[in-house]
Amino acid sequence: MALYLIGIGLYDEEDITLRGLSLAKDSDYIYLEGYTSLSSATIEGLEKKTGKKIEKKEREFFEQGSKSIIALAKKKNVGILVIGDPLSATTHIDLLNEAREAGVKAEIVNNASIINAIGITGLQPYKFGKITSIPYPQGGYMPETPYNILKENLSINAHTLLLLDLSPKDGKFMTANEAIEYMLSLEEKKKAGIFTKDTLVIGCARIGSRSPTIKAGKAGKLLSEDFGNPLHCIIIPAKMHFVEEENIRKWMIK
Repeated sequence: MALYLIGIGLYDEEDITLRGLSLAKDSDYIYLEGYTSLSSATIEGLEKKTGKKIEKKEREFFEQGSKSIIALAKKKNVGILVIGDPLSATTHIDLLNEAREAGVKAEIVNNASIINAIGITGLQPYKFGKITSIPYPQGGYMPETPYNILKENLSINAHTLLLLDLSPKDGKFMTANEAIEYMLSLEEKKKAGIFTKDTLVIGCARIGSRSPTIKAGKAGKLLSEDFGNPLHCIIIPAKMHFVEEENIRKWMIK
């Protein structure tokens, strides 16, 4: 009996790997994690592909019910389908560690995630620094971590990928425009001159799908751009290699 953590990629049910599909078909219970990302994959489409009944679960199920999941995996094969790569979220790493500590066999099926899919921009992946997220402000409180990470990355000439907050069950997905406004607000407070309206920003939407949107330009100009449906993210490049500059040129807005 085993626990399978299966990445299903970034777009739809066609992105699941052959190995992932094989393990899903071998599962007695399958749960779809539905809180860390957004996918065009549907329960119906995944059930048709795997031939299994699939239940969509929220964060509480995996965090508070982890002991129940491990107990079930001691008797049955349990598959957990995760949008993107299964180990991009700490919740899944914790679950993996719990399974191993309990003597439960655990298998991981990796897949594409935003971290490697941003290569479509033309920036070199190994030139990225720390990655962090921009959260929705709560009660007027705006965490400064995104700004501080940007400053740290720029100090070592590393690009910065900022992921954006989401709450799928509430239908809330932060836009690239909101993220730029957030960073400009922090600049007003911190005044380090690292994110102004003249800062080059690359706004991305639906990376990994069949209809991605990528727009590059000064932060002030991108504020009025329409990036379309979620998910969005933004990238602030550090000093670019000339090949990167050529690649980014094709995304520049006029």
